[in-house]
Amino acid sequence: MKTTPLLVSTALLAAVGFVAVEWRSEIIGQVTGTHGKPATSGLLALQSQMPQPSSYSLPDNGQKPVEVAQLSSDLPPPQTAQARLPQTNTAPQPAATATPHVDESALRYFAAQGDTARLQAEIARLKSLYPNWVPPENPLAVPPVGDPQLENMWKLYSESRYAEVRKAIVDRQQAEPDWQPPANLLDMLNLAEARVKLVNASNLKQYAAVIEIAAANSGLLTCSEVDSLWRVAEAFASTDRDGRARDAYMYVLNNCTQENERLATVQKASALLPPAMIEELLTQEKTKTDGTLEFEPVKNDLARQFIANGGNDAKLTVPPTYVSRLERVAETDGLASDALLLGWYYIVRENVTDAEKWFRKAHDKENSASASQGLTLALLARDKPQEAEEIMYEWRDASDDALKTYLAATANLLALEPPVVLDAEVLKRIGEETVKAKDPATAQEFGWYARAFQQPQLAVQWFTTALDWKNDDEPSAYGLALTNQELGNLAETRRIQQQWAGRSERIAQVGQPQQMAQGQAGYTQVGQAPMGKVPMGYNTQTAQTQVINTVPRMVETRAPAAVDQHPSAAIANRQPRNGAASSGPRRGCNLNANPQNLSSQTALQQGWCLMEANRPAEALKAFESALRSDQSNIRSDAAYGQSLAYLRMGLTDNAAVSATKGGMDKGKATELQVAILTDRALAAYRNGRYPEALIMLDQRSRFATERVDLMVIRGYAYLNMKRYADAIQIFESIAATGNRDAVLGLANARSARAAASGADY
Repeated sequence: MKTTPLLVSTALLAAVGFVAVEWRSEIIGQVTGTHGKPATSGLLALQSQMPQPSSYSLPDNGQKPVEVAQLSSDLPPPQTAQARLPQTNTAPQPAATATPHVDESALRYFAAQGDTARLQAEIARLKSLYPNWVPPENPLAVPPVGDPQLENMWKLYSESRYAEVRKAIVDRQQAEPDWQPPANLLDMLNLAEARVKLVNASNLKQYAAVIEIAAANSGLLTCSEVDSLWRVAEAFASTDRDGRARDAYMYVLNNCTQENERLATVQKASALLPPAMIEELLTQEKTKTDGTLEFEPVKNDLARQFIANGGNDAKLTVPPTYVSRLERVAETDGLASDALLLGWYYIVRENVTDAEKWFRKAHDKENSASASQGLTLALLARDKPQEAEEIMYEWRDASDDALKTYLAATANLLALEPPVVLDAEVLKRIGEETVKAKDPATAQEFGWYARAFQQPQLAVQWFTTALDWKNDDEPSAYGLALTNQELGNLAETRRIQQQWAGRSERIAQVGQPQQMAQGQAGYTQVGQAPMGKVPMGYNTQTAQTQVINTVPRMVETRAPAAVDQHPSAAIANRQPRNGAASSGPRRGCNLNANPQNLSSQTALQQGWCLMEANRPAEALKAFESALRSDQSNIRSDAAYGQSLAYLRMGLTDNAAVSATKGGMDKGKATELQVAILTDRALAAYRNGRYPEALIMLDQRSRFATERVDLMVIRGYAYLNMKRYADAIQIFESIAATGNRDAVLGLANARSARAAASGADY
């Protein structure tokens, strides 16, 4: 009898089980080659022995993820094909004439129910177990089992009610001790339950458990279970075993024929593996019947993925062919998102010329926070802080990083040598943002800027303010000592010198003839600005007025609330950026007209009017009417408006459905996705579903930088899960910024860890 089905399982288990031994040594005995030896040669060594099973994948059961430890671990193992063959007392016959008995009852049931998906999956499974078996032309012609109770078990199985199937089996065996369930039903039930375990472990990122479950259930490692193969590959990649992950993906490409699954395999691998390994996978590309290459549709996306990864890691090597490909696509398609990817790719490699080129293209195409931030960084690297400040001011409050970038632009602008004459309005806004952010770097540069325009009293105020915000800021202390010396405030100068004694040689030398000459001559180093000369034709009184308008006032800033503010409030109150339907407040809105009787454009207008009147429930009907328009821009705005209305009403799931309508542009879709994931993360946290909250936050981080308040939520989720080290790491990083919620969280996490450590003893 052939043992090919066992070889199929062993081939992939050679990759899975060989690593799983790190968690469970007994798996070694399960993972053997064709001669009973440990299969240490990996997946590729046995690929030549593998049959080509069907590539249909059973659908997921849709159950809510639970802890893997809660699932039953003592389920009977699936029987092998060899164990199911009937045993006889006759002499052995040649393998070629052996006709195995195949239980086809499941085929008839699934065909009768019209369940094509499970029918095809069962055919694929039986083919892999019995290579010589030929499926019946008409599954309905298979003799019926004539067993209503068994029919009900199959029905429960088809509905993924596996626990109820187990109960029905037990109940019948208690009532009929001689009755045994069909081996086919037990095998499929074992496999389905194992699949549930694997999927749940994967969703919870319990990668060690994923590998163990796969090693113990060979039926999950065939083309008919391609989703399981993908999850095993992800588990390898997430535990720094890229080579094993590549082998799993390569198994799919070498053995599975479904076009969409092969394409998806490359896409999934590109998000986890380095470019060199993706190139290996691409060597398995096939030519389709129409003459096109099967992976061509994703190569542009691969280029985007590689360039995006390169934008996050300056050390990552991206093949030049993909850089050139994305540059061509960015030029021809003109998408701001592609230009942004190239901008970040180049700037982390300190190629500021190309970075500025692509950031400027992205900024001109779509003025966004990311494009403005990237362009600002490129301009600062090219010593153009004045343009950088102007560009970044609009987006300074978009995120913490955006504010830091803006303040870097302001500090560099004030530190220009020779100093430039700035407009009074520019100086005022820089001063206001400096005070609001309590930024010592810009405050210090304001001090030097005031000195450059011969305003020593104002310089003293700014240097003092900088030291209040950062008491170890030596350049500010030096500027303060130098300015007080020039003003004749010798007692204050001596106080500063005593305070910095042994820490700053140049502060100690303030007042010495050589040092004073140096101070009058000025310094060119940023952060040590000179007593500059007033530009010719410039009115010093005007300069004094301009700078004095920015004198800081010490104000207390309130720490942001972590959960109190509804996360989608900001986006839910937005209006579209472009188009006639995006023009802001409207006049002459008929709020009471029936939207069904209005044109699409008028219905859209009415929807925005109702949103401005804070009547989102009525706005829903207007946007729904506008969605029937033949014009794509109206449908896009209507879908966007309907999603915002649902968000304002707190109906996150409805907003997610509306976001799929109308083909809205990527920017709007991303904004909605971020808001929806934020809502779901906070809802999960409030309801005590901390693992789910972390999953939602991880998904959100793919689209937007994580806000400080959400980082606090992440920290408390870890704390509630007793992952104290992770919680402390998060809280420490935020507490360094002075965030009060993070400081409190850090104290709680440390206290909880100490208590847990004491309990262990």
